[in-house]
Amino acid sequence: MDGPGFSPEQQNYLKGFMAGVEARRGALAPGGNGALAPAGGNGTAPADALRAAQDATIAKGGKLVPQEEAKREKHPLDRWSEITARAEAGQFPKPIDDFIGRFHGLFFVGPAQDAFMCRLRIPGGILTAHQAREVAAIAEECGGGFIDVTTRANLQIRLIPAAKGPEVVMRLGEIGLLPRGTGADNIRNITASPTVGIDPNEWVDTRPIVRALHHHILNTRDLFGLPRKFNISLDGGGSIAVLEETNDIALSVVRVNGEYRFRLGLGGITGHQDLATPSDVAVLPSEVVKLCDAILRVFIAHGDRTDRKKARLKYLLDAWGHARFLSEVEAVLGAPLPRFDVAAMERPPAPDRLAHVGVHPQRQEGRSWLGVVVPAARLSAEQLRGLARVAERSGNGELRLTVWQNLLIPHVADVTGAQAALAELGLSTDANAIRAGLVACTGSAGCKFAAADTKRNGLEIASFLEERITLDTPLNIHLTGCHHSCAQHFIADIGLLGAKVEQGDDVLPGYDIHLGGGAAQEARIGRLIRPKVQAGAVAPLLLNILQHWQQERAPGESFRDFCARHAEDELNGMLEA
Repeated sequence: MDGPGFSPEQQNYLKGFMAGVEARRGALAPGGNGALAPAGGNGTAPADALRAAQDATIAKGGKLVPQEEAKREKHPLDRWSEITARAEAGQFPKPIDDFIGRFHGLFFVGPAQDAFMCRLRIPGGILTAHQAREVAAIAEECGGGFIDVTTRANLQIRLIPAAKGPEVVMRLGEIGLLPRGTGADNIRNITASPTVGIDPNEWVDTRPIVRALHHHILNTRDLFGLPRKFNISLDGGGSIAVLEETNDIALSVVRVNGEYRFRLGLGGITGHQDLATPSDVAVLPSEVVKLCDAILRVFIAHGDRTDRKKARLKYLLDAWGHARFLSEVEAVLGAPLPRFDVAAMERPPAPDRLAHVGVHPQRQEGRSWLGVVVPAARLSAEQLRGLARVAERSGNGELRLTVWQNLLIPHVADVTGAQAALAELGLSTDANAIRAGLVACTGSAGCKFAAADTKRNGLEIASFLEERITLDTPLNIHLTGCHHSCAQHFIADIGLLGAKVEQGDDVLPGYDIHLGGGAAQEARIGRLIRPKVQAGAVAPLLLNILQHWQQERAPGESFRDFCARHAEDELNGMLEA
């Protein structure tokens, strides 16, 4: 595969293909040398894992929730004809039918918008120029003419009329971006290091692994029978954090005895104030697909199907403990998991908090990646088309999305020319410390759950602060509209959670203020410091505490560490003056 007849991209494709073949065959040798054994024997899953898990729940006297009953009546992947029939009638789905439609990537977002949203599936966040142009065309011809960048290195198309839903799904499938399983009880878009193959600090190129895992998921029907949604992330080292610790399965590269492996973490769900708990399990890159499959099968068989609030992986881990869960995974695999002394696991250098914006030299001589700022995480169709053009003319025809709601253009030789082309699109690679770390979910303008207009408020807060204070180190401000925490407010330096604020007879949009969260090597859950602050009053309070930080911090002390050494009442006082 490394011969002169194959380009680097062809080599990566073939490696990913073969990894998928090996995972399906279970070709890895059993035990004794730190390798996973093949699945099979008493580890073989039932032919219909979903129904088997539901049967087990009923046999124990449990009552299935309505979503499980709907899946039991007819598998969601077999209900495409219902979606097309509603489209022909120009009808949006009722709630339970909306739940089913999300298995195909369509979300009815009423009453916030009388429209569908379609969430794409872009493994590892890597998009070709051809794909980008077609996504732009779909957004114009079938949606609102704009595209949102998400915190899972993904894209969403909004304002899709009832009649256009199936067309969007079909057209995305035709360009290799079939949005199957992007909502409801499924495995979401796999996130991974966006600088794979170009980063001087990278340890492992995760592209072959992500490709193999992506296709394994799409082509394994059992894996569309989860009790709730599921997130997977791989960090192969490199300059840009991918927040793997916020995922149900967090795989982080380590070096053990001179060998690169992926250390397993489980149960990340920041909306419930939990980061993934790291284990002593570390698998080879070629074993990742097999490990993920086994974990998912244990979750499918034993996750809660009677209470949606307790149906995430975290709650199964809480009930069983990690030791029992890993024992069940070993039973599925038919062999022990490879375990190592954690003290012997060498980690890669900490990521650069500004590497996702600006200009950065690649490992390829004379080439750079450009981190493009996406204001409010939204692009017009014309901007996305323009970005595809810049990627082709100045780079290698790729766009790479990040979990920080922006994108990279890799392999750029003429940086000045590319920046000029971006400027013509109203885009830039420049961002101050406040703008670079600004993250916001869709908010009340497009989500029925949100209590505040996060995108608009985020831009207002950034404008207020940057006119009054200059920061010399990065700062993350995350705004999320509801408890689902799509913008992951708990891991931000400043996390703002949408809240309804009563003022006299009025109920106004506002935020709970959380401080001191962190990610990557500095991962930490932020603390609630002040609840229910009216939206317009947030920015002045944040200015006050940032000024305290600048004036009172120890040399080199981050905002996270500054907050960590102060009590909650002290931080609350700093918000005032």
